[in-house]
Amino acid sequence: MNWTTRLQQITLTLLTASLLTLGWGTSASPVQAAAPAPTPAPSCSTGDHGLLQELQAAHSGADAIPLSFSDVEFLSADTGRAAGNGFLIGTSDGGCHFQKIYEGQWSFQQIDFPDNIHGWALAAVNDGQAKYLIRTTDGGSTWKRLSNKAVTFERVEFLDSSKGFGYNRASTYYTNDGGESWSLIKTPANTRGAYFTSLSSGWAVVVVPGSGYQVMRTADGGTNWKLMLKSSYAEPSYGQIYANGSQVYAVLYGGYGMSQTSYSLYGSANSGGSWTRVIAQETAGGGPAPGSGAAKVKKGPASGSPGNLVVIGKTTAFLVGFQPAAEQVGIGFTKNNGQAWSNQMTVPGYEGTISFTDHNQGWLAVRDLNSSTLYVTKDAGATWTSKFSFETTGR
Repeated sequence: MNWTTRLQQITLTLLTASLLTLGWGTSASPVQAAAPAPTPAPSCSTGDHGLLQELQAAHSGADAIPLSFSDVEFLSADTGRAAGNGFLIGTSDGGCHFQKIYEGQWSFQQIDFPDNIHGWALAAVNDGQAKYLIRTTDGGSTWKRLSNKAVTFERVEFLDSSKGFGYNRASTYYTNDGGESWSLIKTPANTRGAYFTSLSSGWAVVVVPGSGYQVMRTADGGTNWKLMLKSSYAEPSYGQIYANGSQVYAVLYGGYGMSQTSYSLYGSANSGGSWTRVIAQETAGGGPAPGSGAAKVKKGPASGSPGNLVVIGKTTAFLVGFQPAAEQVGIGFTKNNGQAWSNQMTVPGYEGTISFTDHNQGWLAVRDLNSSTLYVTKDAGATWTSKFSFETTGR
């Protein structure tokens, strides 16, 4: 081992130790020292803060794949992480400063941290196609692959350090040992999207060929399912559903063509007892939106394809949308269970992911052809501030 390599390892070890001191995977000591004299608050700046400069340089060649954010997740207004191809960064002061948590072979596609210590991710090795489930128990500094086999999960979500769910379009799985083993949860035939808030309580989007969509609910872990919503559509294909307590939202996809997506968003404030057709986006390329009846708005955020949706409290939900042809990414929201919907300003990009921690503050990770930017909002998306932006390829 040469001295350069050894020096890099020592530097990474010291950096990891400093991150743990700052809170990545540790808790405060019960023994408190005397209060220090007040010091001026650190400045809150933007830019890359010196992070990953060598990695950015390695990805700046003409044939290189530029660094890009794939997911962002915040546990509170101050503490959160963002990940992408070969890196994981984090902040503990609301984005004023970021620290490098991980740099290596894992190309993250989705991250999920139920607390500041335990985390899971769906990731590929470098730029490979196979997707693996990996786990961390130190805030993200090191990762363990849970199986040598690739997984079919499109999304994972953990309730705590041991219990969680894995989803693909047709099936739902449950684990109570941190992802070491999984059991299949029974969902209705032709399920094309599901979401569980606990082992007993779950939702499923079911396609009925030639007829449309059905949204169904279980209260006994999948043994029995009850029909809660029917939405007509000639060629149903896929849906997504989100829930928090009694607040539920279903995204039902229509057609896609000419870089345009048609879809409907339904919302319920009473666990599916009644529904509001919030968005019914009809497009020339995608055709009509699923369902019928009046909708609150005829266009979703950015007038584009729907991305992930975040449910906050009992009344609020945020949805991200992106339109690659127009290179626009934006969000829309409701603060009264879908009775009113507002689409906010857009930022440049072709795809995005959101994470909101309250009714106003949230983060948006945007990807473009040659760059990627992390934005923050404190006014529900009325304005966005760039907090971290990777250099454009070739710059």
